[in-house]
Amino acid sequence: MTTHAPQAAQSVTLPASLDEAVAALTAMPAAVPVAGGTDLMAAVNKGRLRPAGLVGLGRINEIRGWQYQDGHALLGAGLTHSRMGRPDFAALIPALAAAARAAGPPQIRNAGTLGGNIVAAAPTGDTLPVLAALEADLVIAGPDGAIREMPVSHLLAGRELLGPAELVGFVRVPLLHAPQVFLKATGRTGPGRATASVAVVLDPARRGVRCAVGAIAPMPLRPLEAERWIASLIDWDGERGLAVEALAAFGEYVAAACIPDQEGEEPLPPAVLHLRRVVAALARRALGRALS
Repeated sequence: MTTHAPQAAQSVTLPASLDEAVAALTAMPAAVPVAGGTDLMAAVNKGRLRPAGLVGLGRINEIRGWQYQDGHALLGAGLTHSRMGRPDFAALIPALAAAARAAGPPQIRNAGTLGGNIVAAAPTGDTLPVLAALEADLVIAGPDGAIREMPVSHLLAGRELLGPAELVGFVRVPLLHAPQVFLKATGRTGPGRATASVAVVLDPARRGVRCAVGAIAPMPLRPLEAERWIASLIDWDGERGLAVEALAAFGEYVAAACIPDQEGEEPLPPAVLHLRRVVAALARRALGRALS
């Protein structure tokens, strides 16, 4: 399993279907599901995790593609970042494709999966703010053929959790057929962990703007008041353009909502002020690109 871990898993199961994977987890509750393993194997190598068994999901073809369903895209949880970054997927959900292309070096993108990014729920997960802005839902498979749905935001916020032997099988994403943008800032050049990220999605049918900020908190943040305010300024029946001042004000609004001032007169530390400026710049640029 790894040359660094002194203890290996006691058993490895390789199911060929989602039902078989759920059955394997039901039979061995201490086993851990693994897809790309980019997070799990790092934890094993660092000695933070010693799984009693592994249930590999890499042979389950039904969760490695996507299909159309009632104005939504039903994305398999086994989709890799590399697959989501391709042009055909980018034409479907541009912001998610951009986030997938930004998710680290090629070896990570080739192995890491959409479902793994969601369940690991790392604050710096690149797909998470996009899924929050799109208001995506999870389709969860459980024992005895049970299927249930949950908003992705509920899982990320800890409002609902996966039950015993449950697996995220699919992610249901609305197809808005409208501009959407993902941007992130890193501490170094090239693909790397985000210090802040922003997803902006236009929803012309509802005359709305959706924005989610990632990496600065344990879960993506939605500045709802800023969304409503900027949506009220857009001429949805016209060219949808906004003045530079309005874009800048939106960026500041988003940043202040996600990184508020401290109570009293105590100023924010310089590092936090810098992060707030980064969020403001990302939000301003993302909205500007979406509207252009």
